[in-house]
Amino acid sequence: MSSSSRISAKLLERQLEGGHMSRRDFMKFCAIVATAIGMDASFGPTVAAALETKKRPSVIYMHGAECTGCTEAILRAVDPYVDVLIMEVISMDYCETIMAAAGHSANEALEKAMANPEGYYCTIEGAIPTRDGGLWGQVGGETMLSLFSRVAGKAKGVIAMGTCASYGGIQAAAPNPSHAVSVGEALAPLGISPINISGCPPNPINYIGTVVHLLTKGMPELDDVGRPKLFFGSTVHDKCPRRKHFDAGEFAPSFESKQAREGWCLHLLGCRGPYTYNNCPTAQFNQTNWPVRAGAPCIGCSEPGFWDLLAPFNRDVRMKGE
Repeated sequence: MSSSSRISAKLLERQLEGGHMSRRDFMKFCAIVATAIGMDASFGPTVAAALETKKRPSVIYMHGAECTGCTEAILRAVDPYVDVLIMEVISMDYCETIMAAAGHSANEALEKAMANPEGYYCTIEGAIPTRDGGLWGQVGGETMLSLFSRVAGKAKGVIAMGTCASYGGIQAAAPNPSHAVSVGEALAPLGISPINISGCPPNPINYIGTVVHLLTKGMPELDDVGRPKLFFGSTVHDKCPRRKHFDAGEFAPSFESKQAREGWCLHLLGCRGPYTYNNCPTAQFNQTNWPVRAGAPCIGCSEPGFWDLLAPFNRDVRMKGE
C-alpha cells in the first residue's frame, strides 16, 4: 500500500472512530453498495477494502442550470453519510454548494484541483445553456458551456448527475429560452460521453455506487441512453409492490380512495412506472421510502424527454394491449 493510501485509510478509520459512522454501519453501507453494483452482500468487505486502500479519487463537482436538488439529495443521505464518504473516501476538491471558499478563492480551488497530477473525475449537475454562445448561464463571468468544456475536457471521466444533466430535464422544457441541453449534447464536440445518473433527483446510492464501481471494477455497463444498467436495468413497474394489483386489473380510482390506501395500482392516476427505468422500489431513498410507497405515482423523472414528453402527469397513459 502506498503512503497516500495508508493516510487515506487512517483518515477514514479516524472518522469512523470519531463517531461519524461506526465500523458496523460502514460495513453495512459497503454491503449495500456491493449489492447495488451487482455483487452479493458478502462482498461488502471487498468494497470496504477498496474504499480504504485505494488512493482517493479527486472529484470536481460542477453546477449548471439546475435547482441543486441532486446535491441536496446527497447531502441528506443518511446511509451513506456524506461527511465520511464524500469528504474522506472521495476527495471532493470543488463543489460550490458545500465549499467554504467563494469568489477568487473558489476559482483558485478549482484551478488547483484541475492541476492534480493524479487527475480528477468531473461531475456535472444541471443542463448547460447554449443560447448566444452560452451567455445565458455563467459562473464567475465565464459561461457554463466554456467552463464545463474546459474542466470536463481534461477529466479522467465525466458523470452527469441528475436528469437535467443527463437529458436536459426541466431546464430544457418548453419554451427553453436558454437553449439548455444535456451534458452529453453540449460536450459532444469534445468527444465526451458521460455516465448518466438520471433522476429528479437521483438516488444517492446510484451516484456513490457508480464511483465505487469505477474504483473497484472499472466502467459499468451502460444502457442505450448512457445509464449504468446496474441501477437502471429494470423498470419501476417490474419491482413495484403494487404490481400484483396491476396484473389483477385492480386500479385505484382516486388518491383518496380506499383502494389507493390498500395498495392498488396507480396506473390510471398517471403512474409512469411501466415506462421508467430506475431502481427506486429496491434501493429507495435512504433505504427508507420512495414515491409510490408514499402514495404518489411515478412521474418518469429518470427518462429522456422528462418533462415535456410525460406531462401532464395526472392522465391515463396505458399503452395499447394493456
